Amino acid sequence: MKKNTLVWGIAGLAVIILIGWLIVTPGKGGKLDAFATCLKDQGAKFYGAFWCPHCQAQKALFGRSAKLLPYIECSTPNGNSQNQVCNDAKIESYPTWEFSDATRLTGEQTLAELSSKTSCVLPE
Repeated sequence: MKKNTLVWGIAGLAVIILIGWLIVTPGKGGKLDAFATCLKDQGAKFYGAFWCPHCQAQKALFGRSAKLLPYIECSTPNGNSQNQVCNDAKIESYPTWEFSDATRLTGEQTLAELSSKTSCVLPE
C-alpha cells in the first residue's frame, strides 16, 4: 500500500513538473530574437514556401527566433502554385531575401550575410 502511494506521488510530481515546464518554456525567446526583429525593422523580406527544404533550413538557423522573421509564404495551400503576392514581387526561387535597397539574395543565406546586408548585429 505504501509503495503504491509512493509511486503515485512520484508520478503526480512528475506531471506537475512537466506542466510547469510546458507553461514556462514556450514563452522563452530565442537567442536571435533581436536579430530577427532587426531584419524585419530594416525592411528585409524572406520569401519562401512551406514545402521548400532550403526555406526550412533557413528558418532552422534562427531556432526559436524563426517566428519573428519577416517571412512571406509564397505557396498556395495545395503546394501546386505561387500566390499573387509573390507573383507580383516576381519571386522565382526559394528562399529569396529582399532588402530595403531592392537588392535580392536567393538560396540559403548565412547569418553573417544577412547581418552584412542589413547592418543588424549578431549576438555574440
